[in-house]
Amino acid sequence: MYKLFNLSIFFLFLVTAAIIFTASFASASEKNRPAQELLLDTYNRNIAELKTNSFGIPLIVESFEKEDRVHVDVYGVFDYSFNSVVSALVVPSNWCDIVSLHPNIKACTYRKLPGDWLLTFYPGKKTYQPPDEDSQVIYHFQTSIQQQGYLDIILRADAGPYGTTNHRMRFEAIPLDTGRTFVHVSYAYSDSVALRLAAKIYFATIARDKVGFTVTSKDGSGNVSYIRGPRGALERSSVRYYFAIQSLMDTMRYPTESRFSMRISRWHDLTSRYRKQLYDLDKKDYLTFKTAEHKNQVALQRIIGTELP
Repeated sequence: MYKLFNLSIFFLFLVTAAIIFTASFASASEKNRPAQELLLDTYNRNIAELKTNSFGIPLIVESFEKEDRVHVDVYGVFDYSFNSVVSALVVPSNWCDIVSLHPNIKACTYRKLPGDWLLTFYPGKKTYQPPDEDSQVIYHFQTSIQQQGYLDIILRADAGPYGTTNHRMRFEAIPLDTGRTFVHVSYAYSDSVALRLAAKIYFATIARDKVGFTVTSKDGSGNVSYIRGPRGALERSSVRYYFAIQSLMDTMRYPTESRFSMRISRWHDLTSRYRKQLYDLDKKDYLTFKTAEHKNQVALQRIIGTELP
């Protein structure tokens, strides 16, 4: 049971890192095309679905498994200008404000090194928990491409829980007309034999009722079945982070001292629309836990020597 609990924490962590995957499985011709063009093509192919999808908002979730990789992509439209998105998301400390909205991220800290930024995630359980130094995951933050009309941000961690490797978080954005921005949030990692064996038990017991967003079947009465297992877990994770980024953007225009309380409230409201996939805690509990965890995060950051803004 202890191993199952630890495994649940790992998938709750994945429900943390939530953001990436590259075009490593694209065709050779696609690899030679600029990423900006590929993202624009994705938008043009999906304009109709972005307007009429079942989510009720401009959002698309895609995923697949290949060998030891599970991939999830979330595409959506922010009602903010490209320049405002760039200004907010190229700041490494803002990513700690983003990822710590997730119920299973107990804290996030940032550190500037010569030529590098490090972000440290502290994963844990959904309810309140102090950050555990024994379960840190350290990411290197890189704004790999920042040019007129395209932004690409990557966070990479060489190692994660359960022997997993090659964790990658990614955010891409291109401008649309009328002050809107098309964004891509994705996540991937390489799993291990130990994780695959343990996951079979985990998803058959503790997580047997957890589902993602991809529809796997629909019967004559209109009843829908959704993807389960690792793909479902990563879909939930990626959508949670998509809404975390949106929550940051929705609160940036307010005074600094008001942003945190508004941000956690906004995130809970957005994710509560999808009770089957994303609802974990009632709002009062979530706000209470996050307020306490934020104090811990601020204390950790002060120890590092760079106070949170």
